Amino acid sequence: MIGRRIRHTNRYREILNALMKNGFSHFLFRVGLADRSLAKSLKAEEIDPSLKNIGRRLRYALQELGPTAIKLGQIASTRYDTLPDEITSELEQLLDHAPVLEFEHVKQTFEVEFEDTLDNLFDYFNPEPMATASIGQVHEARLFNGEEVVVKIQRPGLKPKMETDLEILRNIGEMLEERTLWAQRYRVCDMIDELSDILTNELDYIMEGRSGEQVARQFDDESFVKFPHIYWELTTSKVLTMEKITGIKVSNIDELDEAGYDRELIAKRLSHAMLKQILKNGFFHADPHSGNIHVLPKNTIAFLDFGETGHVSNKLKQNFGSIIVNLYEGDSRAMVKTFSKMDLIDEKTDIDALERDLDKLHMQYENVKMRELSLGNVIVRIFEVVYQHHIKIPMEMVMISKTILTLEGVLGRLDPEFSLMSEAEPFARRLVLKRFHPNEMIRKTIRELSDNFEILTGLPEDVKDVMSVLKRGRVGLDINVKHVNEVMRRLDKISNRIAFSILMLAFSIIMAGLIVGLALVGQSTVIWELPIIEIGAVIALMMFILMVIIIIRSNRM
Repeated sequence: MIGRRIRHTNRYREILNALMKNGFSHFLFRVGLADRSLAKSLKAEEIDPSLKNIGRRLRYALQELGPTAIKLGQIASTRYDTLPDEITSELEQLLDHAPVLEFEHVKQTFEVEFEDTLDNLFDYFNPEPMATASIGQVHEARLFNGEEVVVKIQRPGLKPKMETDLEILRNIGEMLEERTLWAQRYRVCDMIDELSDILTNELDYIMEGRSGEQVARQFDDESFVKFPHIYWELTTSKVLTMEKITGIKVSNIDELDEAGYDRELIAKRLSHAMLKQILKNGFFHADPHSGNIHVLPKNTIAFLDFGETGHVSNKLKQNFGSIIVNLYEGDSRAMVKTFSKMDLIDEKTDIDALERDLDKLHMQYENVKMRELSLGNVIVRIFEVVYQHHIKIPMEMVMISKTILTLEGVLGRLDPEFSLMSEAEPFARRLVLKRFHPNEMIRKTIRELSDNFEILTGLPEDVKDVMSVLKRGRVGLDINVKHVNEVMRRLDKISNRIAFSILMLAFSIIMAGLIVGLALVGQSTVIWELPIIEIGAVIALMMFILMVIIIIRSNRM
């Protein structure tokens, strides 16, 4: 515990010194992290208050603080939804800033991880790195069977340093939210938690390898998408060995043209692959920048580096699809309903004002051609509107929007005429219509009936427990139930639906029993000169259709 406090104290001092050195002493004083005398150390004329200058000074400070800060800055550079463009453009330069790890450290990491030497593990290992990053660096190598591979090696001693930095960052975030309104509004702690999760996952190369294989399984039947094979016998949490994929980086437009590749087809295939991951399967490559996408012969796309992936639940996936369709159709009212289904709107939200602001946003894009619209930028503008109404956007959705923005940057260079909005709309519409598929409706109905039945069956026991506590005089209650009539009406609807469903189930069982019984004894289905079975089947079908109509009209699909 004492050692941890000492580490924190020393690191706090390093962080404060780097920030003050780069002109953030006034900010540190305002949030209570620095003394007034330190804030006065810089003359007013020495401080340029422009966002561009703030972003530049922040970049310098992060570079000085080392790998953890650089990686956090790289991730923050993609947060277009919350940070100004002037700052993100400066932080993007951190993507190219990574010191080279000495080869001796590389050899030492291998010896510790595999208890063996590089000479015994590889036929050839290039001591010069082919790429460097804040977490590690990549080397070319060759196995004894002649296969060419690339090896990713993590920087030594990184994990404990990052854990200390993340703990300190979380403490600073809590302090900012306690003392500043802007930190509360932009949920700084949530952002820090998201960044910490991403960073922690990137420290485990085994997880990265498994994530790559999980995405690759989505394309087993599609030959135009390729993923590197993982050599698990030469992989640990700090070393990742994978197949070497030799292609042209998707941003090297001149090389693609010289090789005769079809850039329009590549853009279409790349967008299809990413939309399939996000809107169909819900597990996706969350960092599709140009360095992680290469083009192979026959216009094949290769995805690299799965340190950052995203996962979307089925419910959130459908809601995001609804937002895209609402956006495509310019339907603000439907978009507000989607936010409501996502439980993002509370009693403090002025729904009419929110709808008006969304209408104003839609009007700005009304006369813009669809191919000229940026799906990512429009989504970010929507986020800006909802933030003003104190609506909290799920972090998973923020990651999707960040991924789409990154993807659009790559697609724009491949084919300036390409519209991701037009490509995404059919995906989203199919996703929205899927909820009305009979199988999906039956599964959802059964699930809701089961949930409601569990609530109702447990209600008497819950009431009994509450009454028992009240009789003992342990609780004083001041109950003010808002909209009690609405609550009772909904409970009445639930009970009626359950009763109707039970009757329908009982009727179906009786009909099935009649069919089986008559078949066993060889009797016809005509009783008292009436086709009882046929009539019963029609009645059962009508009851089912009625139940589906009731559910759809209740807007609970």
